[in-house]
Amino acid sequence: MSEKSASVHWEGAGRAGQGQVSTETGSLQKYPYGFASRFGDDRKGTNPEEILGAAHAACFTMAVSFACDKAGFATRTLDTTARVRLAKEGEGFKIDRIALTLTARIPGIGEDEFQKIAEEAKRNCPLSKALAAVPEITLQARLEQGD
Repeated sequence: MSEKSASVHWEGAGRAGQGQVSTETGSLQKYPYGFASRFGDDRKGTNPEEILGAAHAACFTMAVSFACDKAGFATRTLDTTARVRLAKEGEGFKIDRIALTLTARIPGIGEDEFQKIAEEAKRNCPLSKALAAVPEITLQARLEQGD
């Protein structure tokens, strides 16, 4: 069993408020976020959607690598992007789509087996399971040729 933690400190009200995100490992240490980094063009802070996207991409990518290893294929490189969409819903918001894009270099694997492994990883990685309430999680998986 594994349990990890993150924390947030917030000061101020609503749009004017500012938060700081920290993780147990220290990879994020009092990293800023707020209204402008979530809904505006502030690139100095983060936001919950990109943190969720990073977590989902990381989990999914590990799941693909482990599944390839189990099937006898050594992954050379896996590059994943997760685009998380926050949409207006009534008076609030909801995450209505996560689009995963994977580019892989896996010597010796065929296209059909690669697509099967990628789809299974999308369905079964722990973050995908935790995000089951998201109405749409898509995957575009591309296998590159070469070593």
